[in-house]
Amino acid sequence: MEDADLDGRVALVTGSATGLGRGLALALADVGADVAVHYYKSDDEAATTAADARAFGADATAVQGDVTDPESVDALFDQVEAELGTVDVLVNNVGDFAPKHWEEIDLDTWNRVLETNLNGTMLCSRRALPAMREREWGRIVNVGYASSEKALVGATNFPYFVAKTGVLMFTRMLAADTQEDGITVNAVSPYVVETSDAFPDEAPRGRWATVEDVANAALFFCRSDSDYVSGENVEIDGGWLPESI
Repeated sequence: MEDADLDGRVALVTGSATGLGRGLALALADVGADVAVHYYKSDDEAATTAADARAFGADATAVQGDVTDPESVDALFDQVEAELGTVDVLVNNVGDFAPKHWEEIDLDTWNRVLETNLNGTMLCSRRALPAMREREWGRIVNVGYASSEKALVGATNFPYFVAKTGVLMFTRMLAADTQEDGITVNAVSPYVVETSDAFPDEAPRGRWATVEDVANAALFFCRSDSDYVSGENVEIDGGWLPESI
């Protein structure tokens, strides 16, 4: 299913050893991109995902790094550049969550949720931008959450909602800041994806989002026919419109 727009492009998907990130990495490999599979601790799973990406005919490698640490981010980009080439497509997927009432969340967990979701998105984007600007082409796709557009929050998992709202604000700021550079910056924001461990009681449209649902939106933002689309957010939620969460 090769796509001329993405054939030979280098894509880095953070947190792509398992789950949604894995699905996004394989979707990019399926359309011809060479893929860097990023992981923090899941080295075996990352190696498997990279091997599965190579089965599509893509070049692929697994790269380790802590996206909350600037030096580690530099090192993982250096590895991608040495093994695959300069990053053309960055998908910021990493982000922990804390499904507890906010008063029960310790400070280390609170900070980790904010740092992995928001700081990681900022640090990886900042590292990718100089080469994208030099080539006057780049795609950054950030993974958000479906409640962020409406600023809906709940007492459970609160730091995650705060972080993802920040990711959406960062997306729109960066889109404005790169509008003359040939770079687009957009967000895909699912509600619940079938890879999740925790499910609410009722699924919109009778099912949860699939990885393919999210990947299809992300791929649109990566292609050349979306050149004039930047700063946008697609909610992949089946029409979910809660009054509160």
